[in-house]
Order: sequence, then structure tokens, then C-alpha cells
Amino acid sequence: MRLSWRHRSGRDLDHELIWLAVSIASIALGATWLALALPWPHCPFFATTGYPCATCGATRCTIAFLHGDLLSAIRWNPLAFAALCGLVVFDLYAAIVLIGRLPRLRIVDWTIAEKRMARIAAITLLALNWFYLLAHHDRF
Repeated sequence: MRLSWRHRSGRDLDHELIWLAVSIASIALGATWLALALPWPHCPFFATTGYPCATCGATRCTIAFLHGDLLSAIRWNPLAFAALCGLVVFDLYAAIVLIGRLPRLRIVDWTIAEKRMARIAAITLLALNWFYLLAHHDRF
């Protein structure tokens, strides 16, 4: 695996534009949802079992994050908090790349072992996050 900076060719997907647009649209949709005081989504897993699922607290984490209450955000869902921090970094990168028409950062030449390790790391993080949520299920 290696990192490569390259200009986007006409046949490449513009990942930066697509995912920045999705991010902005999601924030706008969420803000509109809250402004209209629509009902919050409820977790069917929690409703059935009484225990949080692996993503429980992500909505409250996001709301706390957007209000600047980072300590509450990380307490609600640490993995969602890390994802939101990554999203902020990506959005800044994407905006800079798009405005400046700069080369794009790409991860290339993944080996099978590196792909396997990335999958194991993702599953491990999800499991650790779920264990954290289960240990603190009294908040839900």
C-alpha cells in the first residue's frame, strides 16, 4: 500500500466532490429534521433487547459534536465521534483540493494482506465500540 498524489483524469470519479456534497447534504438534512422538530429515530435493537446496538448514540453524538460539546459527543459513541472527526478532516481536504484544483490523495497498490488487516481493524473497532456502549447502556 502506498499513498499517491495525482490529478484527476476525465475518467476518474471525483470522490472529493461526491463525498463533500453527500456530507453537506446530510448536515443540511439533519439540521432541517431537527428544526422541524420531527421525531428522532428509535433503535429497533434497543427497543427489542434493552441493550444498545453498535451504532446507538450516534445521533446524540452528532448533535453534541455539532454544538461543540466534544466531551459529551465522545461519551455517547466513541466510534461515531472518531468518524465525525475524520469527516471534518476529509471535508476540509476535499474543499481545499476542489477550490485549488490540486492533485488528489489516493491509496494505491493494496496487497491482500493489507486489505485483510484493514477489515480486521474495522471489525475490531466496531466490536470495541459496541462493548463500550454495552458497558454504558444505562445512558440509553
